[in-house]
Amino acid sequence: MTSLDDKPTDREAGADADATTDRAVTEAALFDAFGGVRGMVETVVPGLLFVTIFTINKDLHVSAIAALAVSLVLVVVRLVMKDTVKHAFSGVFGVAFGVVFAMMTGNAKDFYLPGMLYTLGLAVAYIVTTLCGVPLIGLILGPVFKENLSWRTRNPGRKKAYAKASWAWGLILLAKCAILFPMYFWADTDSDNTQFGWVLIALKIPPFLLAVWLTWVFLAKAPPPIDVFAEMEAEEAAAKEREAGGEGAASSGGPARHRRES
Repeated sequence: MTSLDDKPTDREAGADADATTDRAVTEAALFDAFGGVRGMVETVVPGLLFVTIFTINKDLHVSAIAALAVSLVLVVVRLVMKDTVKHAFSGVFGVAFGVVFAMMTGNAKDFYLPGMLYTLGLAVAYIVTTLCGVPLIGLILGPVFKENLSWRTRNPGRKKAYAKASWAWGLILLAKCAILFPMYFWADTDSDNTQFGWVLIALKIPPFLLAVWLTWVFLAKAPPPIDVFAEMEAEEAAAKEREAGGEGAASSGGPARHRRES
């Protein structure tokens, strides 16, 4: 048997419910911001198709055209379903640059070079913005959580969480680059390019999932976001009430003043 003292109070139960809600909101926002399962699939499929075809027939042109074609199909599917296309479009641009690089050099490994350079630049951006006091992950997720930049000055605990998450993203992406760039420079033959392509595909999702999970951990322990949109709506509603009250007072005070004057 448990005593009454062991039972959670209404306040504790409410706090637990709020914490659960905040974590669910954080999870949903991260899922939406980074594209979810579908976004990951759209990121992996073009490169996977490229390396698979190149492994089979060593034909750079067929591999590149197939990768570009499937990325365009993914965009069309998004458009037909009237879904957001930002992740699919980013995939098309990445694949298109890779195709151009590979066609210009005639080397299959250059298909992956634009994406690798983007990853390196993103890693540097995460670290530099954090050092400057404006962590990039906060700039990305602020609008998603409807807090914009309020975390910078009004929510120090949340700013700290964003800084930790940005450090995690930056270091994870740098570690990924530390593996891929040496392999890129050492790959000379078609066999080397094939092995390099499979390693790159294998490193697409796990580092990303690790970074997203760490972001969720840091934000789940952080103070809840300040909904600046709700604040603005409340201020507008209060202003309208004041205006309505002022107009009502003016209209009610007019006849009385007229009687006093007469």
